[in-house]
Amino acid sequence: MRFKIVSLIAVAGVVAACGTAPTSETASTSGDGSATTSQPKIMPGSADDLRVNVGDRVFFAFDRYELTAEARATLQKQAAWMLANSNVNVTIEGHCDERGTREYNLALGDRRANAAADYLMTLNVPSTRISTISYGKERPVDPASTEAAWAQNRRSVTVVK
Repeated sequence: MRFKIVSLIAVAGVVAACGTAPTSETASTSGDGSATTSQPKIMPGSADDLRVNVGDRVFFAFDRYELTAEARATLQKQAAWMLANSNVNVTIEGHCDERGTREYNLALGDRRANAAADYLMTLNVPSTRISTISYGKERPVDPASTEAAWAQNRRSVTVVK
């Protein structure tokens, strides 16, 4: 009799443990029986949604703030995303590489952020939903002093508020 009670308690514990939903990651079993982990679902209209599904940054040539065709294509996707998510406001950050003075790079970062913002506004995103800020060379994504690093640092980044 004792064995049956202990067995029932053990089975109840296993069933209760199986009924607990995972909080941030979900696990499944692949065809070969091994466990796999998938990423959490991205909420529509979130910063992760913009970054992963649309793209949150555009890049610039050395000492330039004109938008390339690739930058315009990314901004067109951002505009469509913003129009579909009308409750979202953004800040566009302007960034530069380490070359040049602090003051020069702050001004160039401002021109880059405003070029992106102006283009979004031409695509019917209301100006009230967009703000800009320049960080100049103060927030490099890659601190190395190489052409590849500098190319990654010459950017504007659209950040969901």
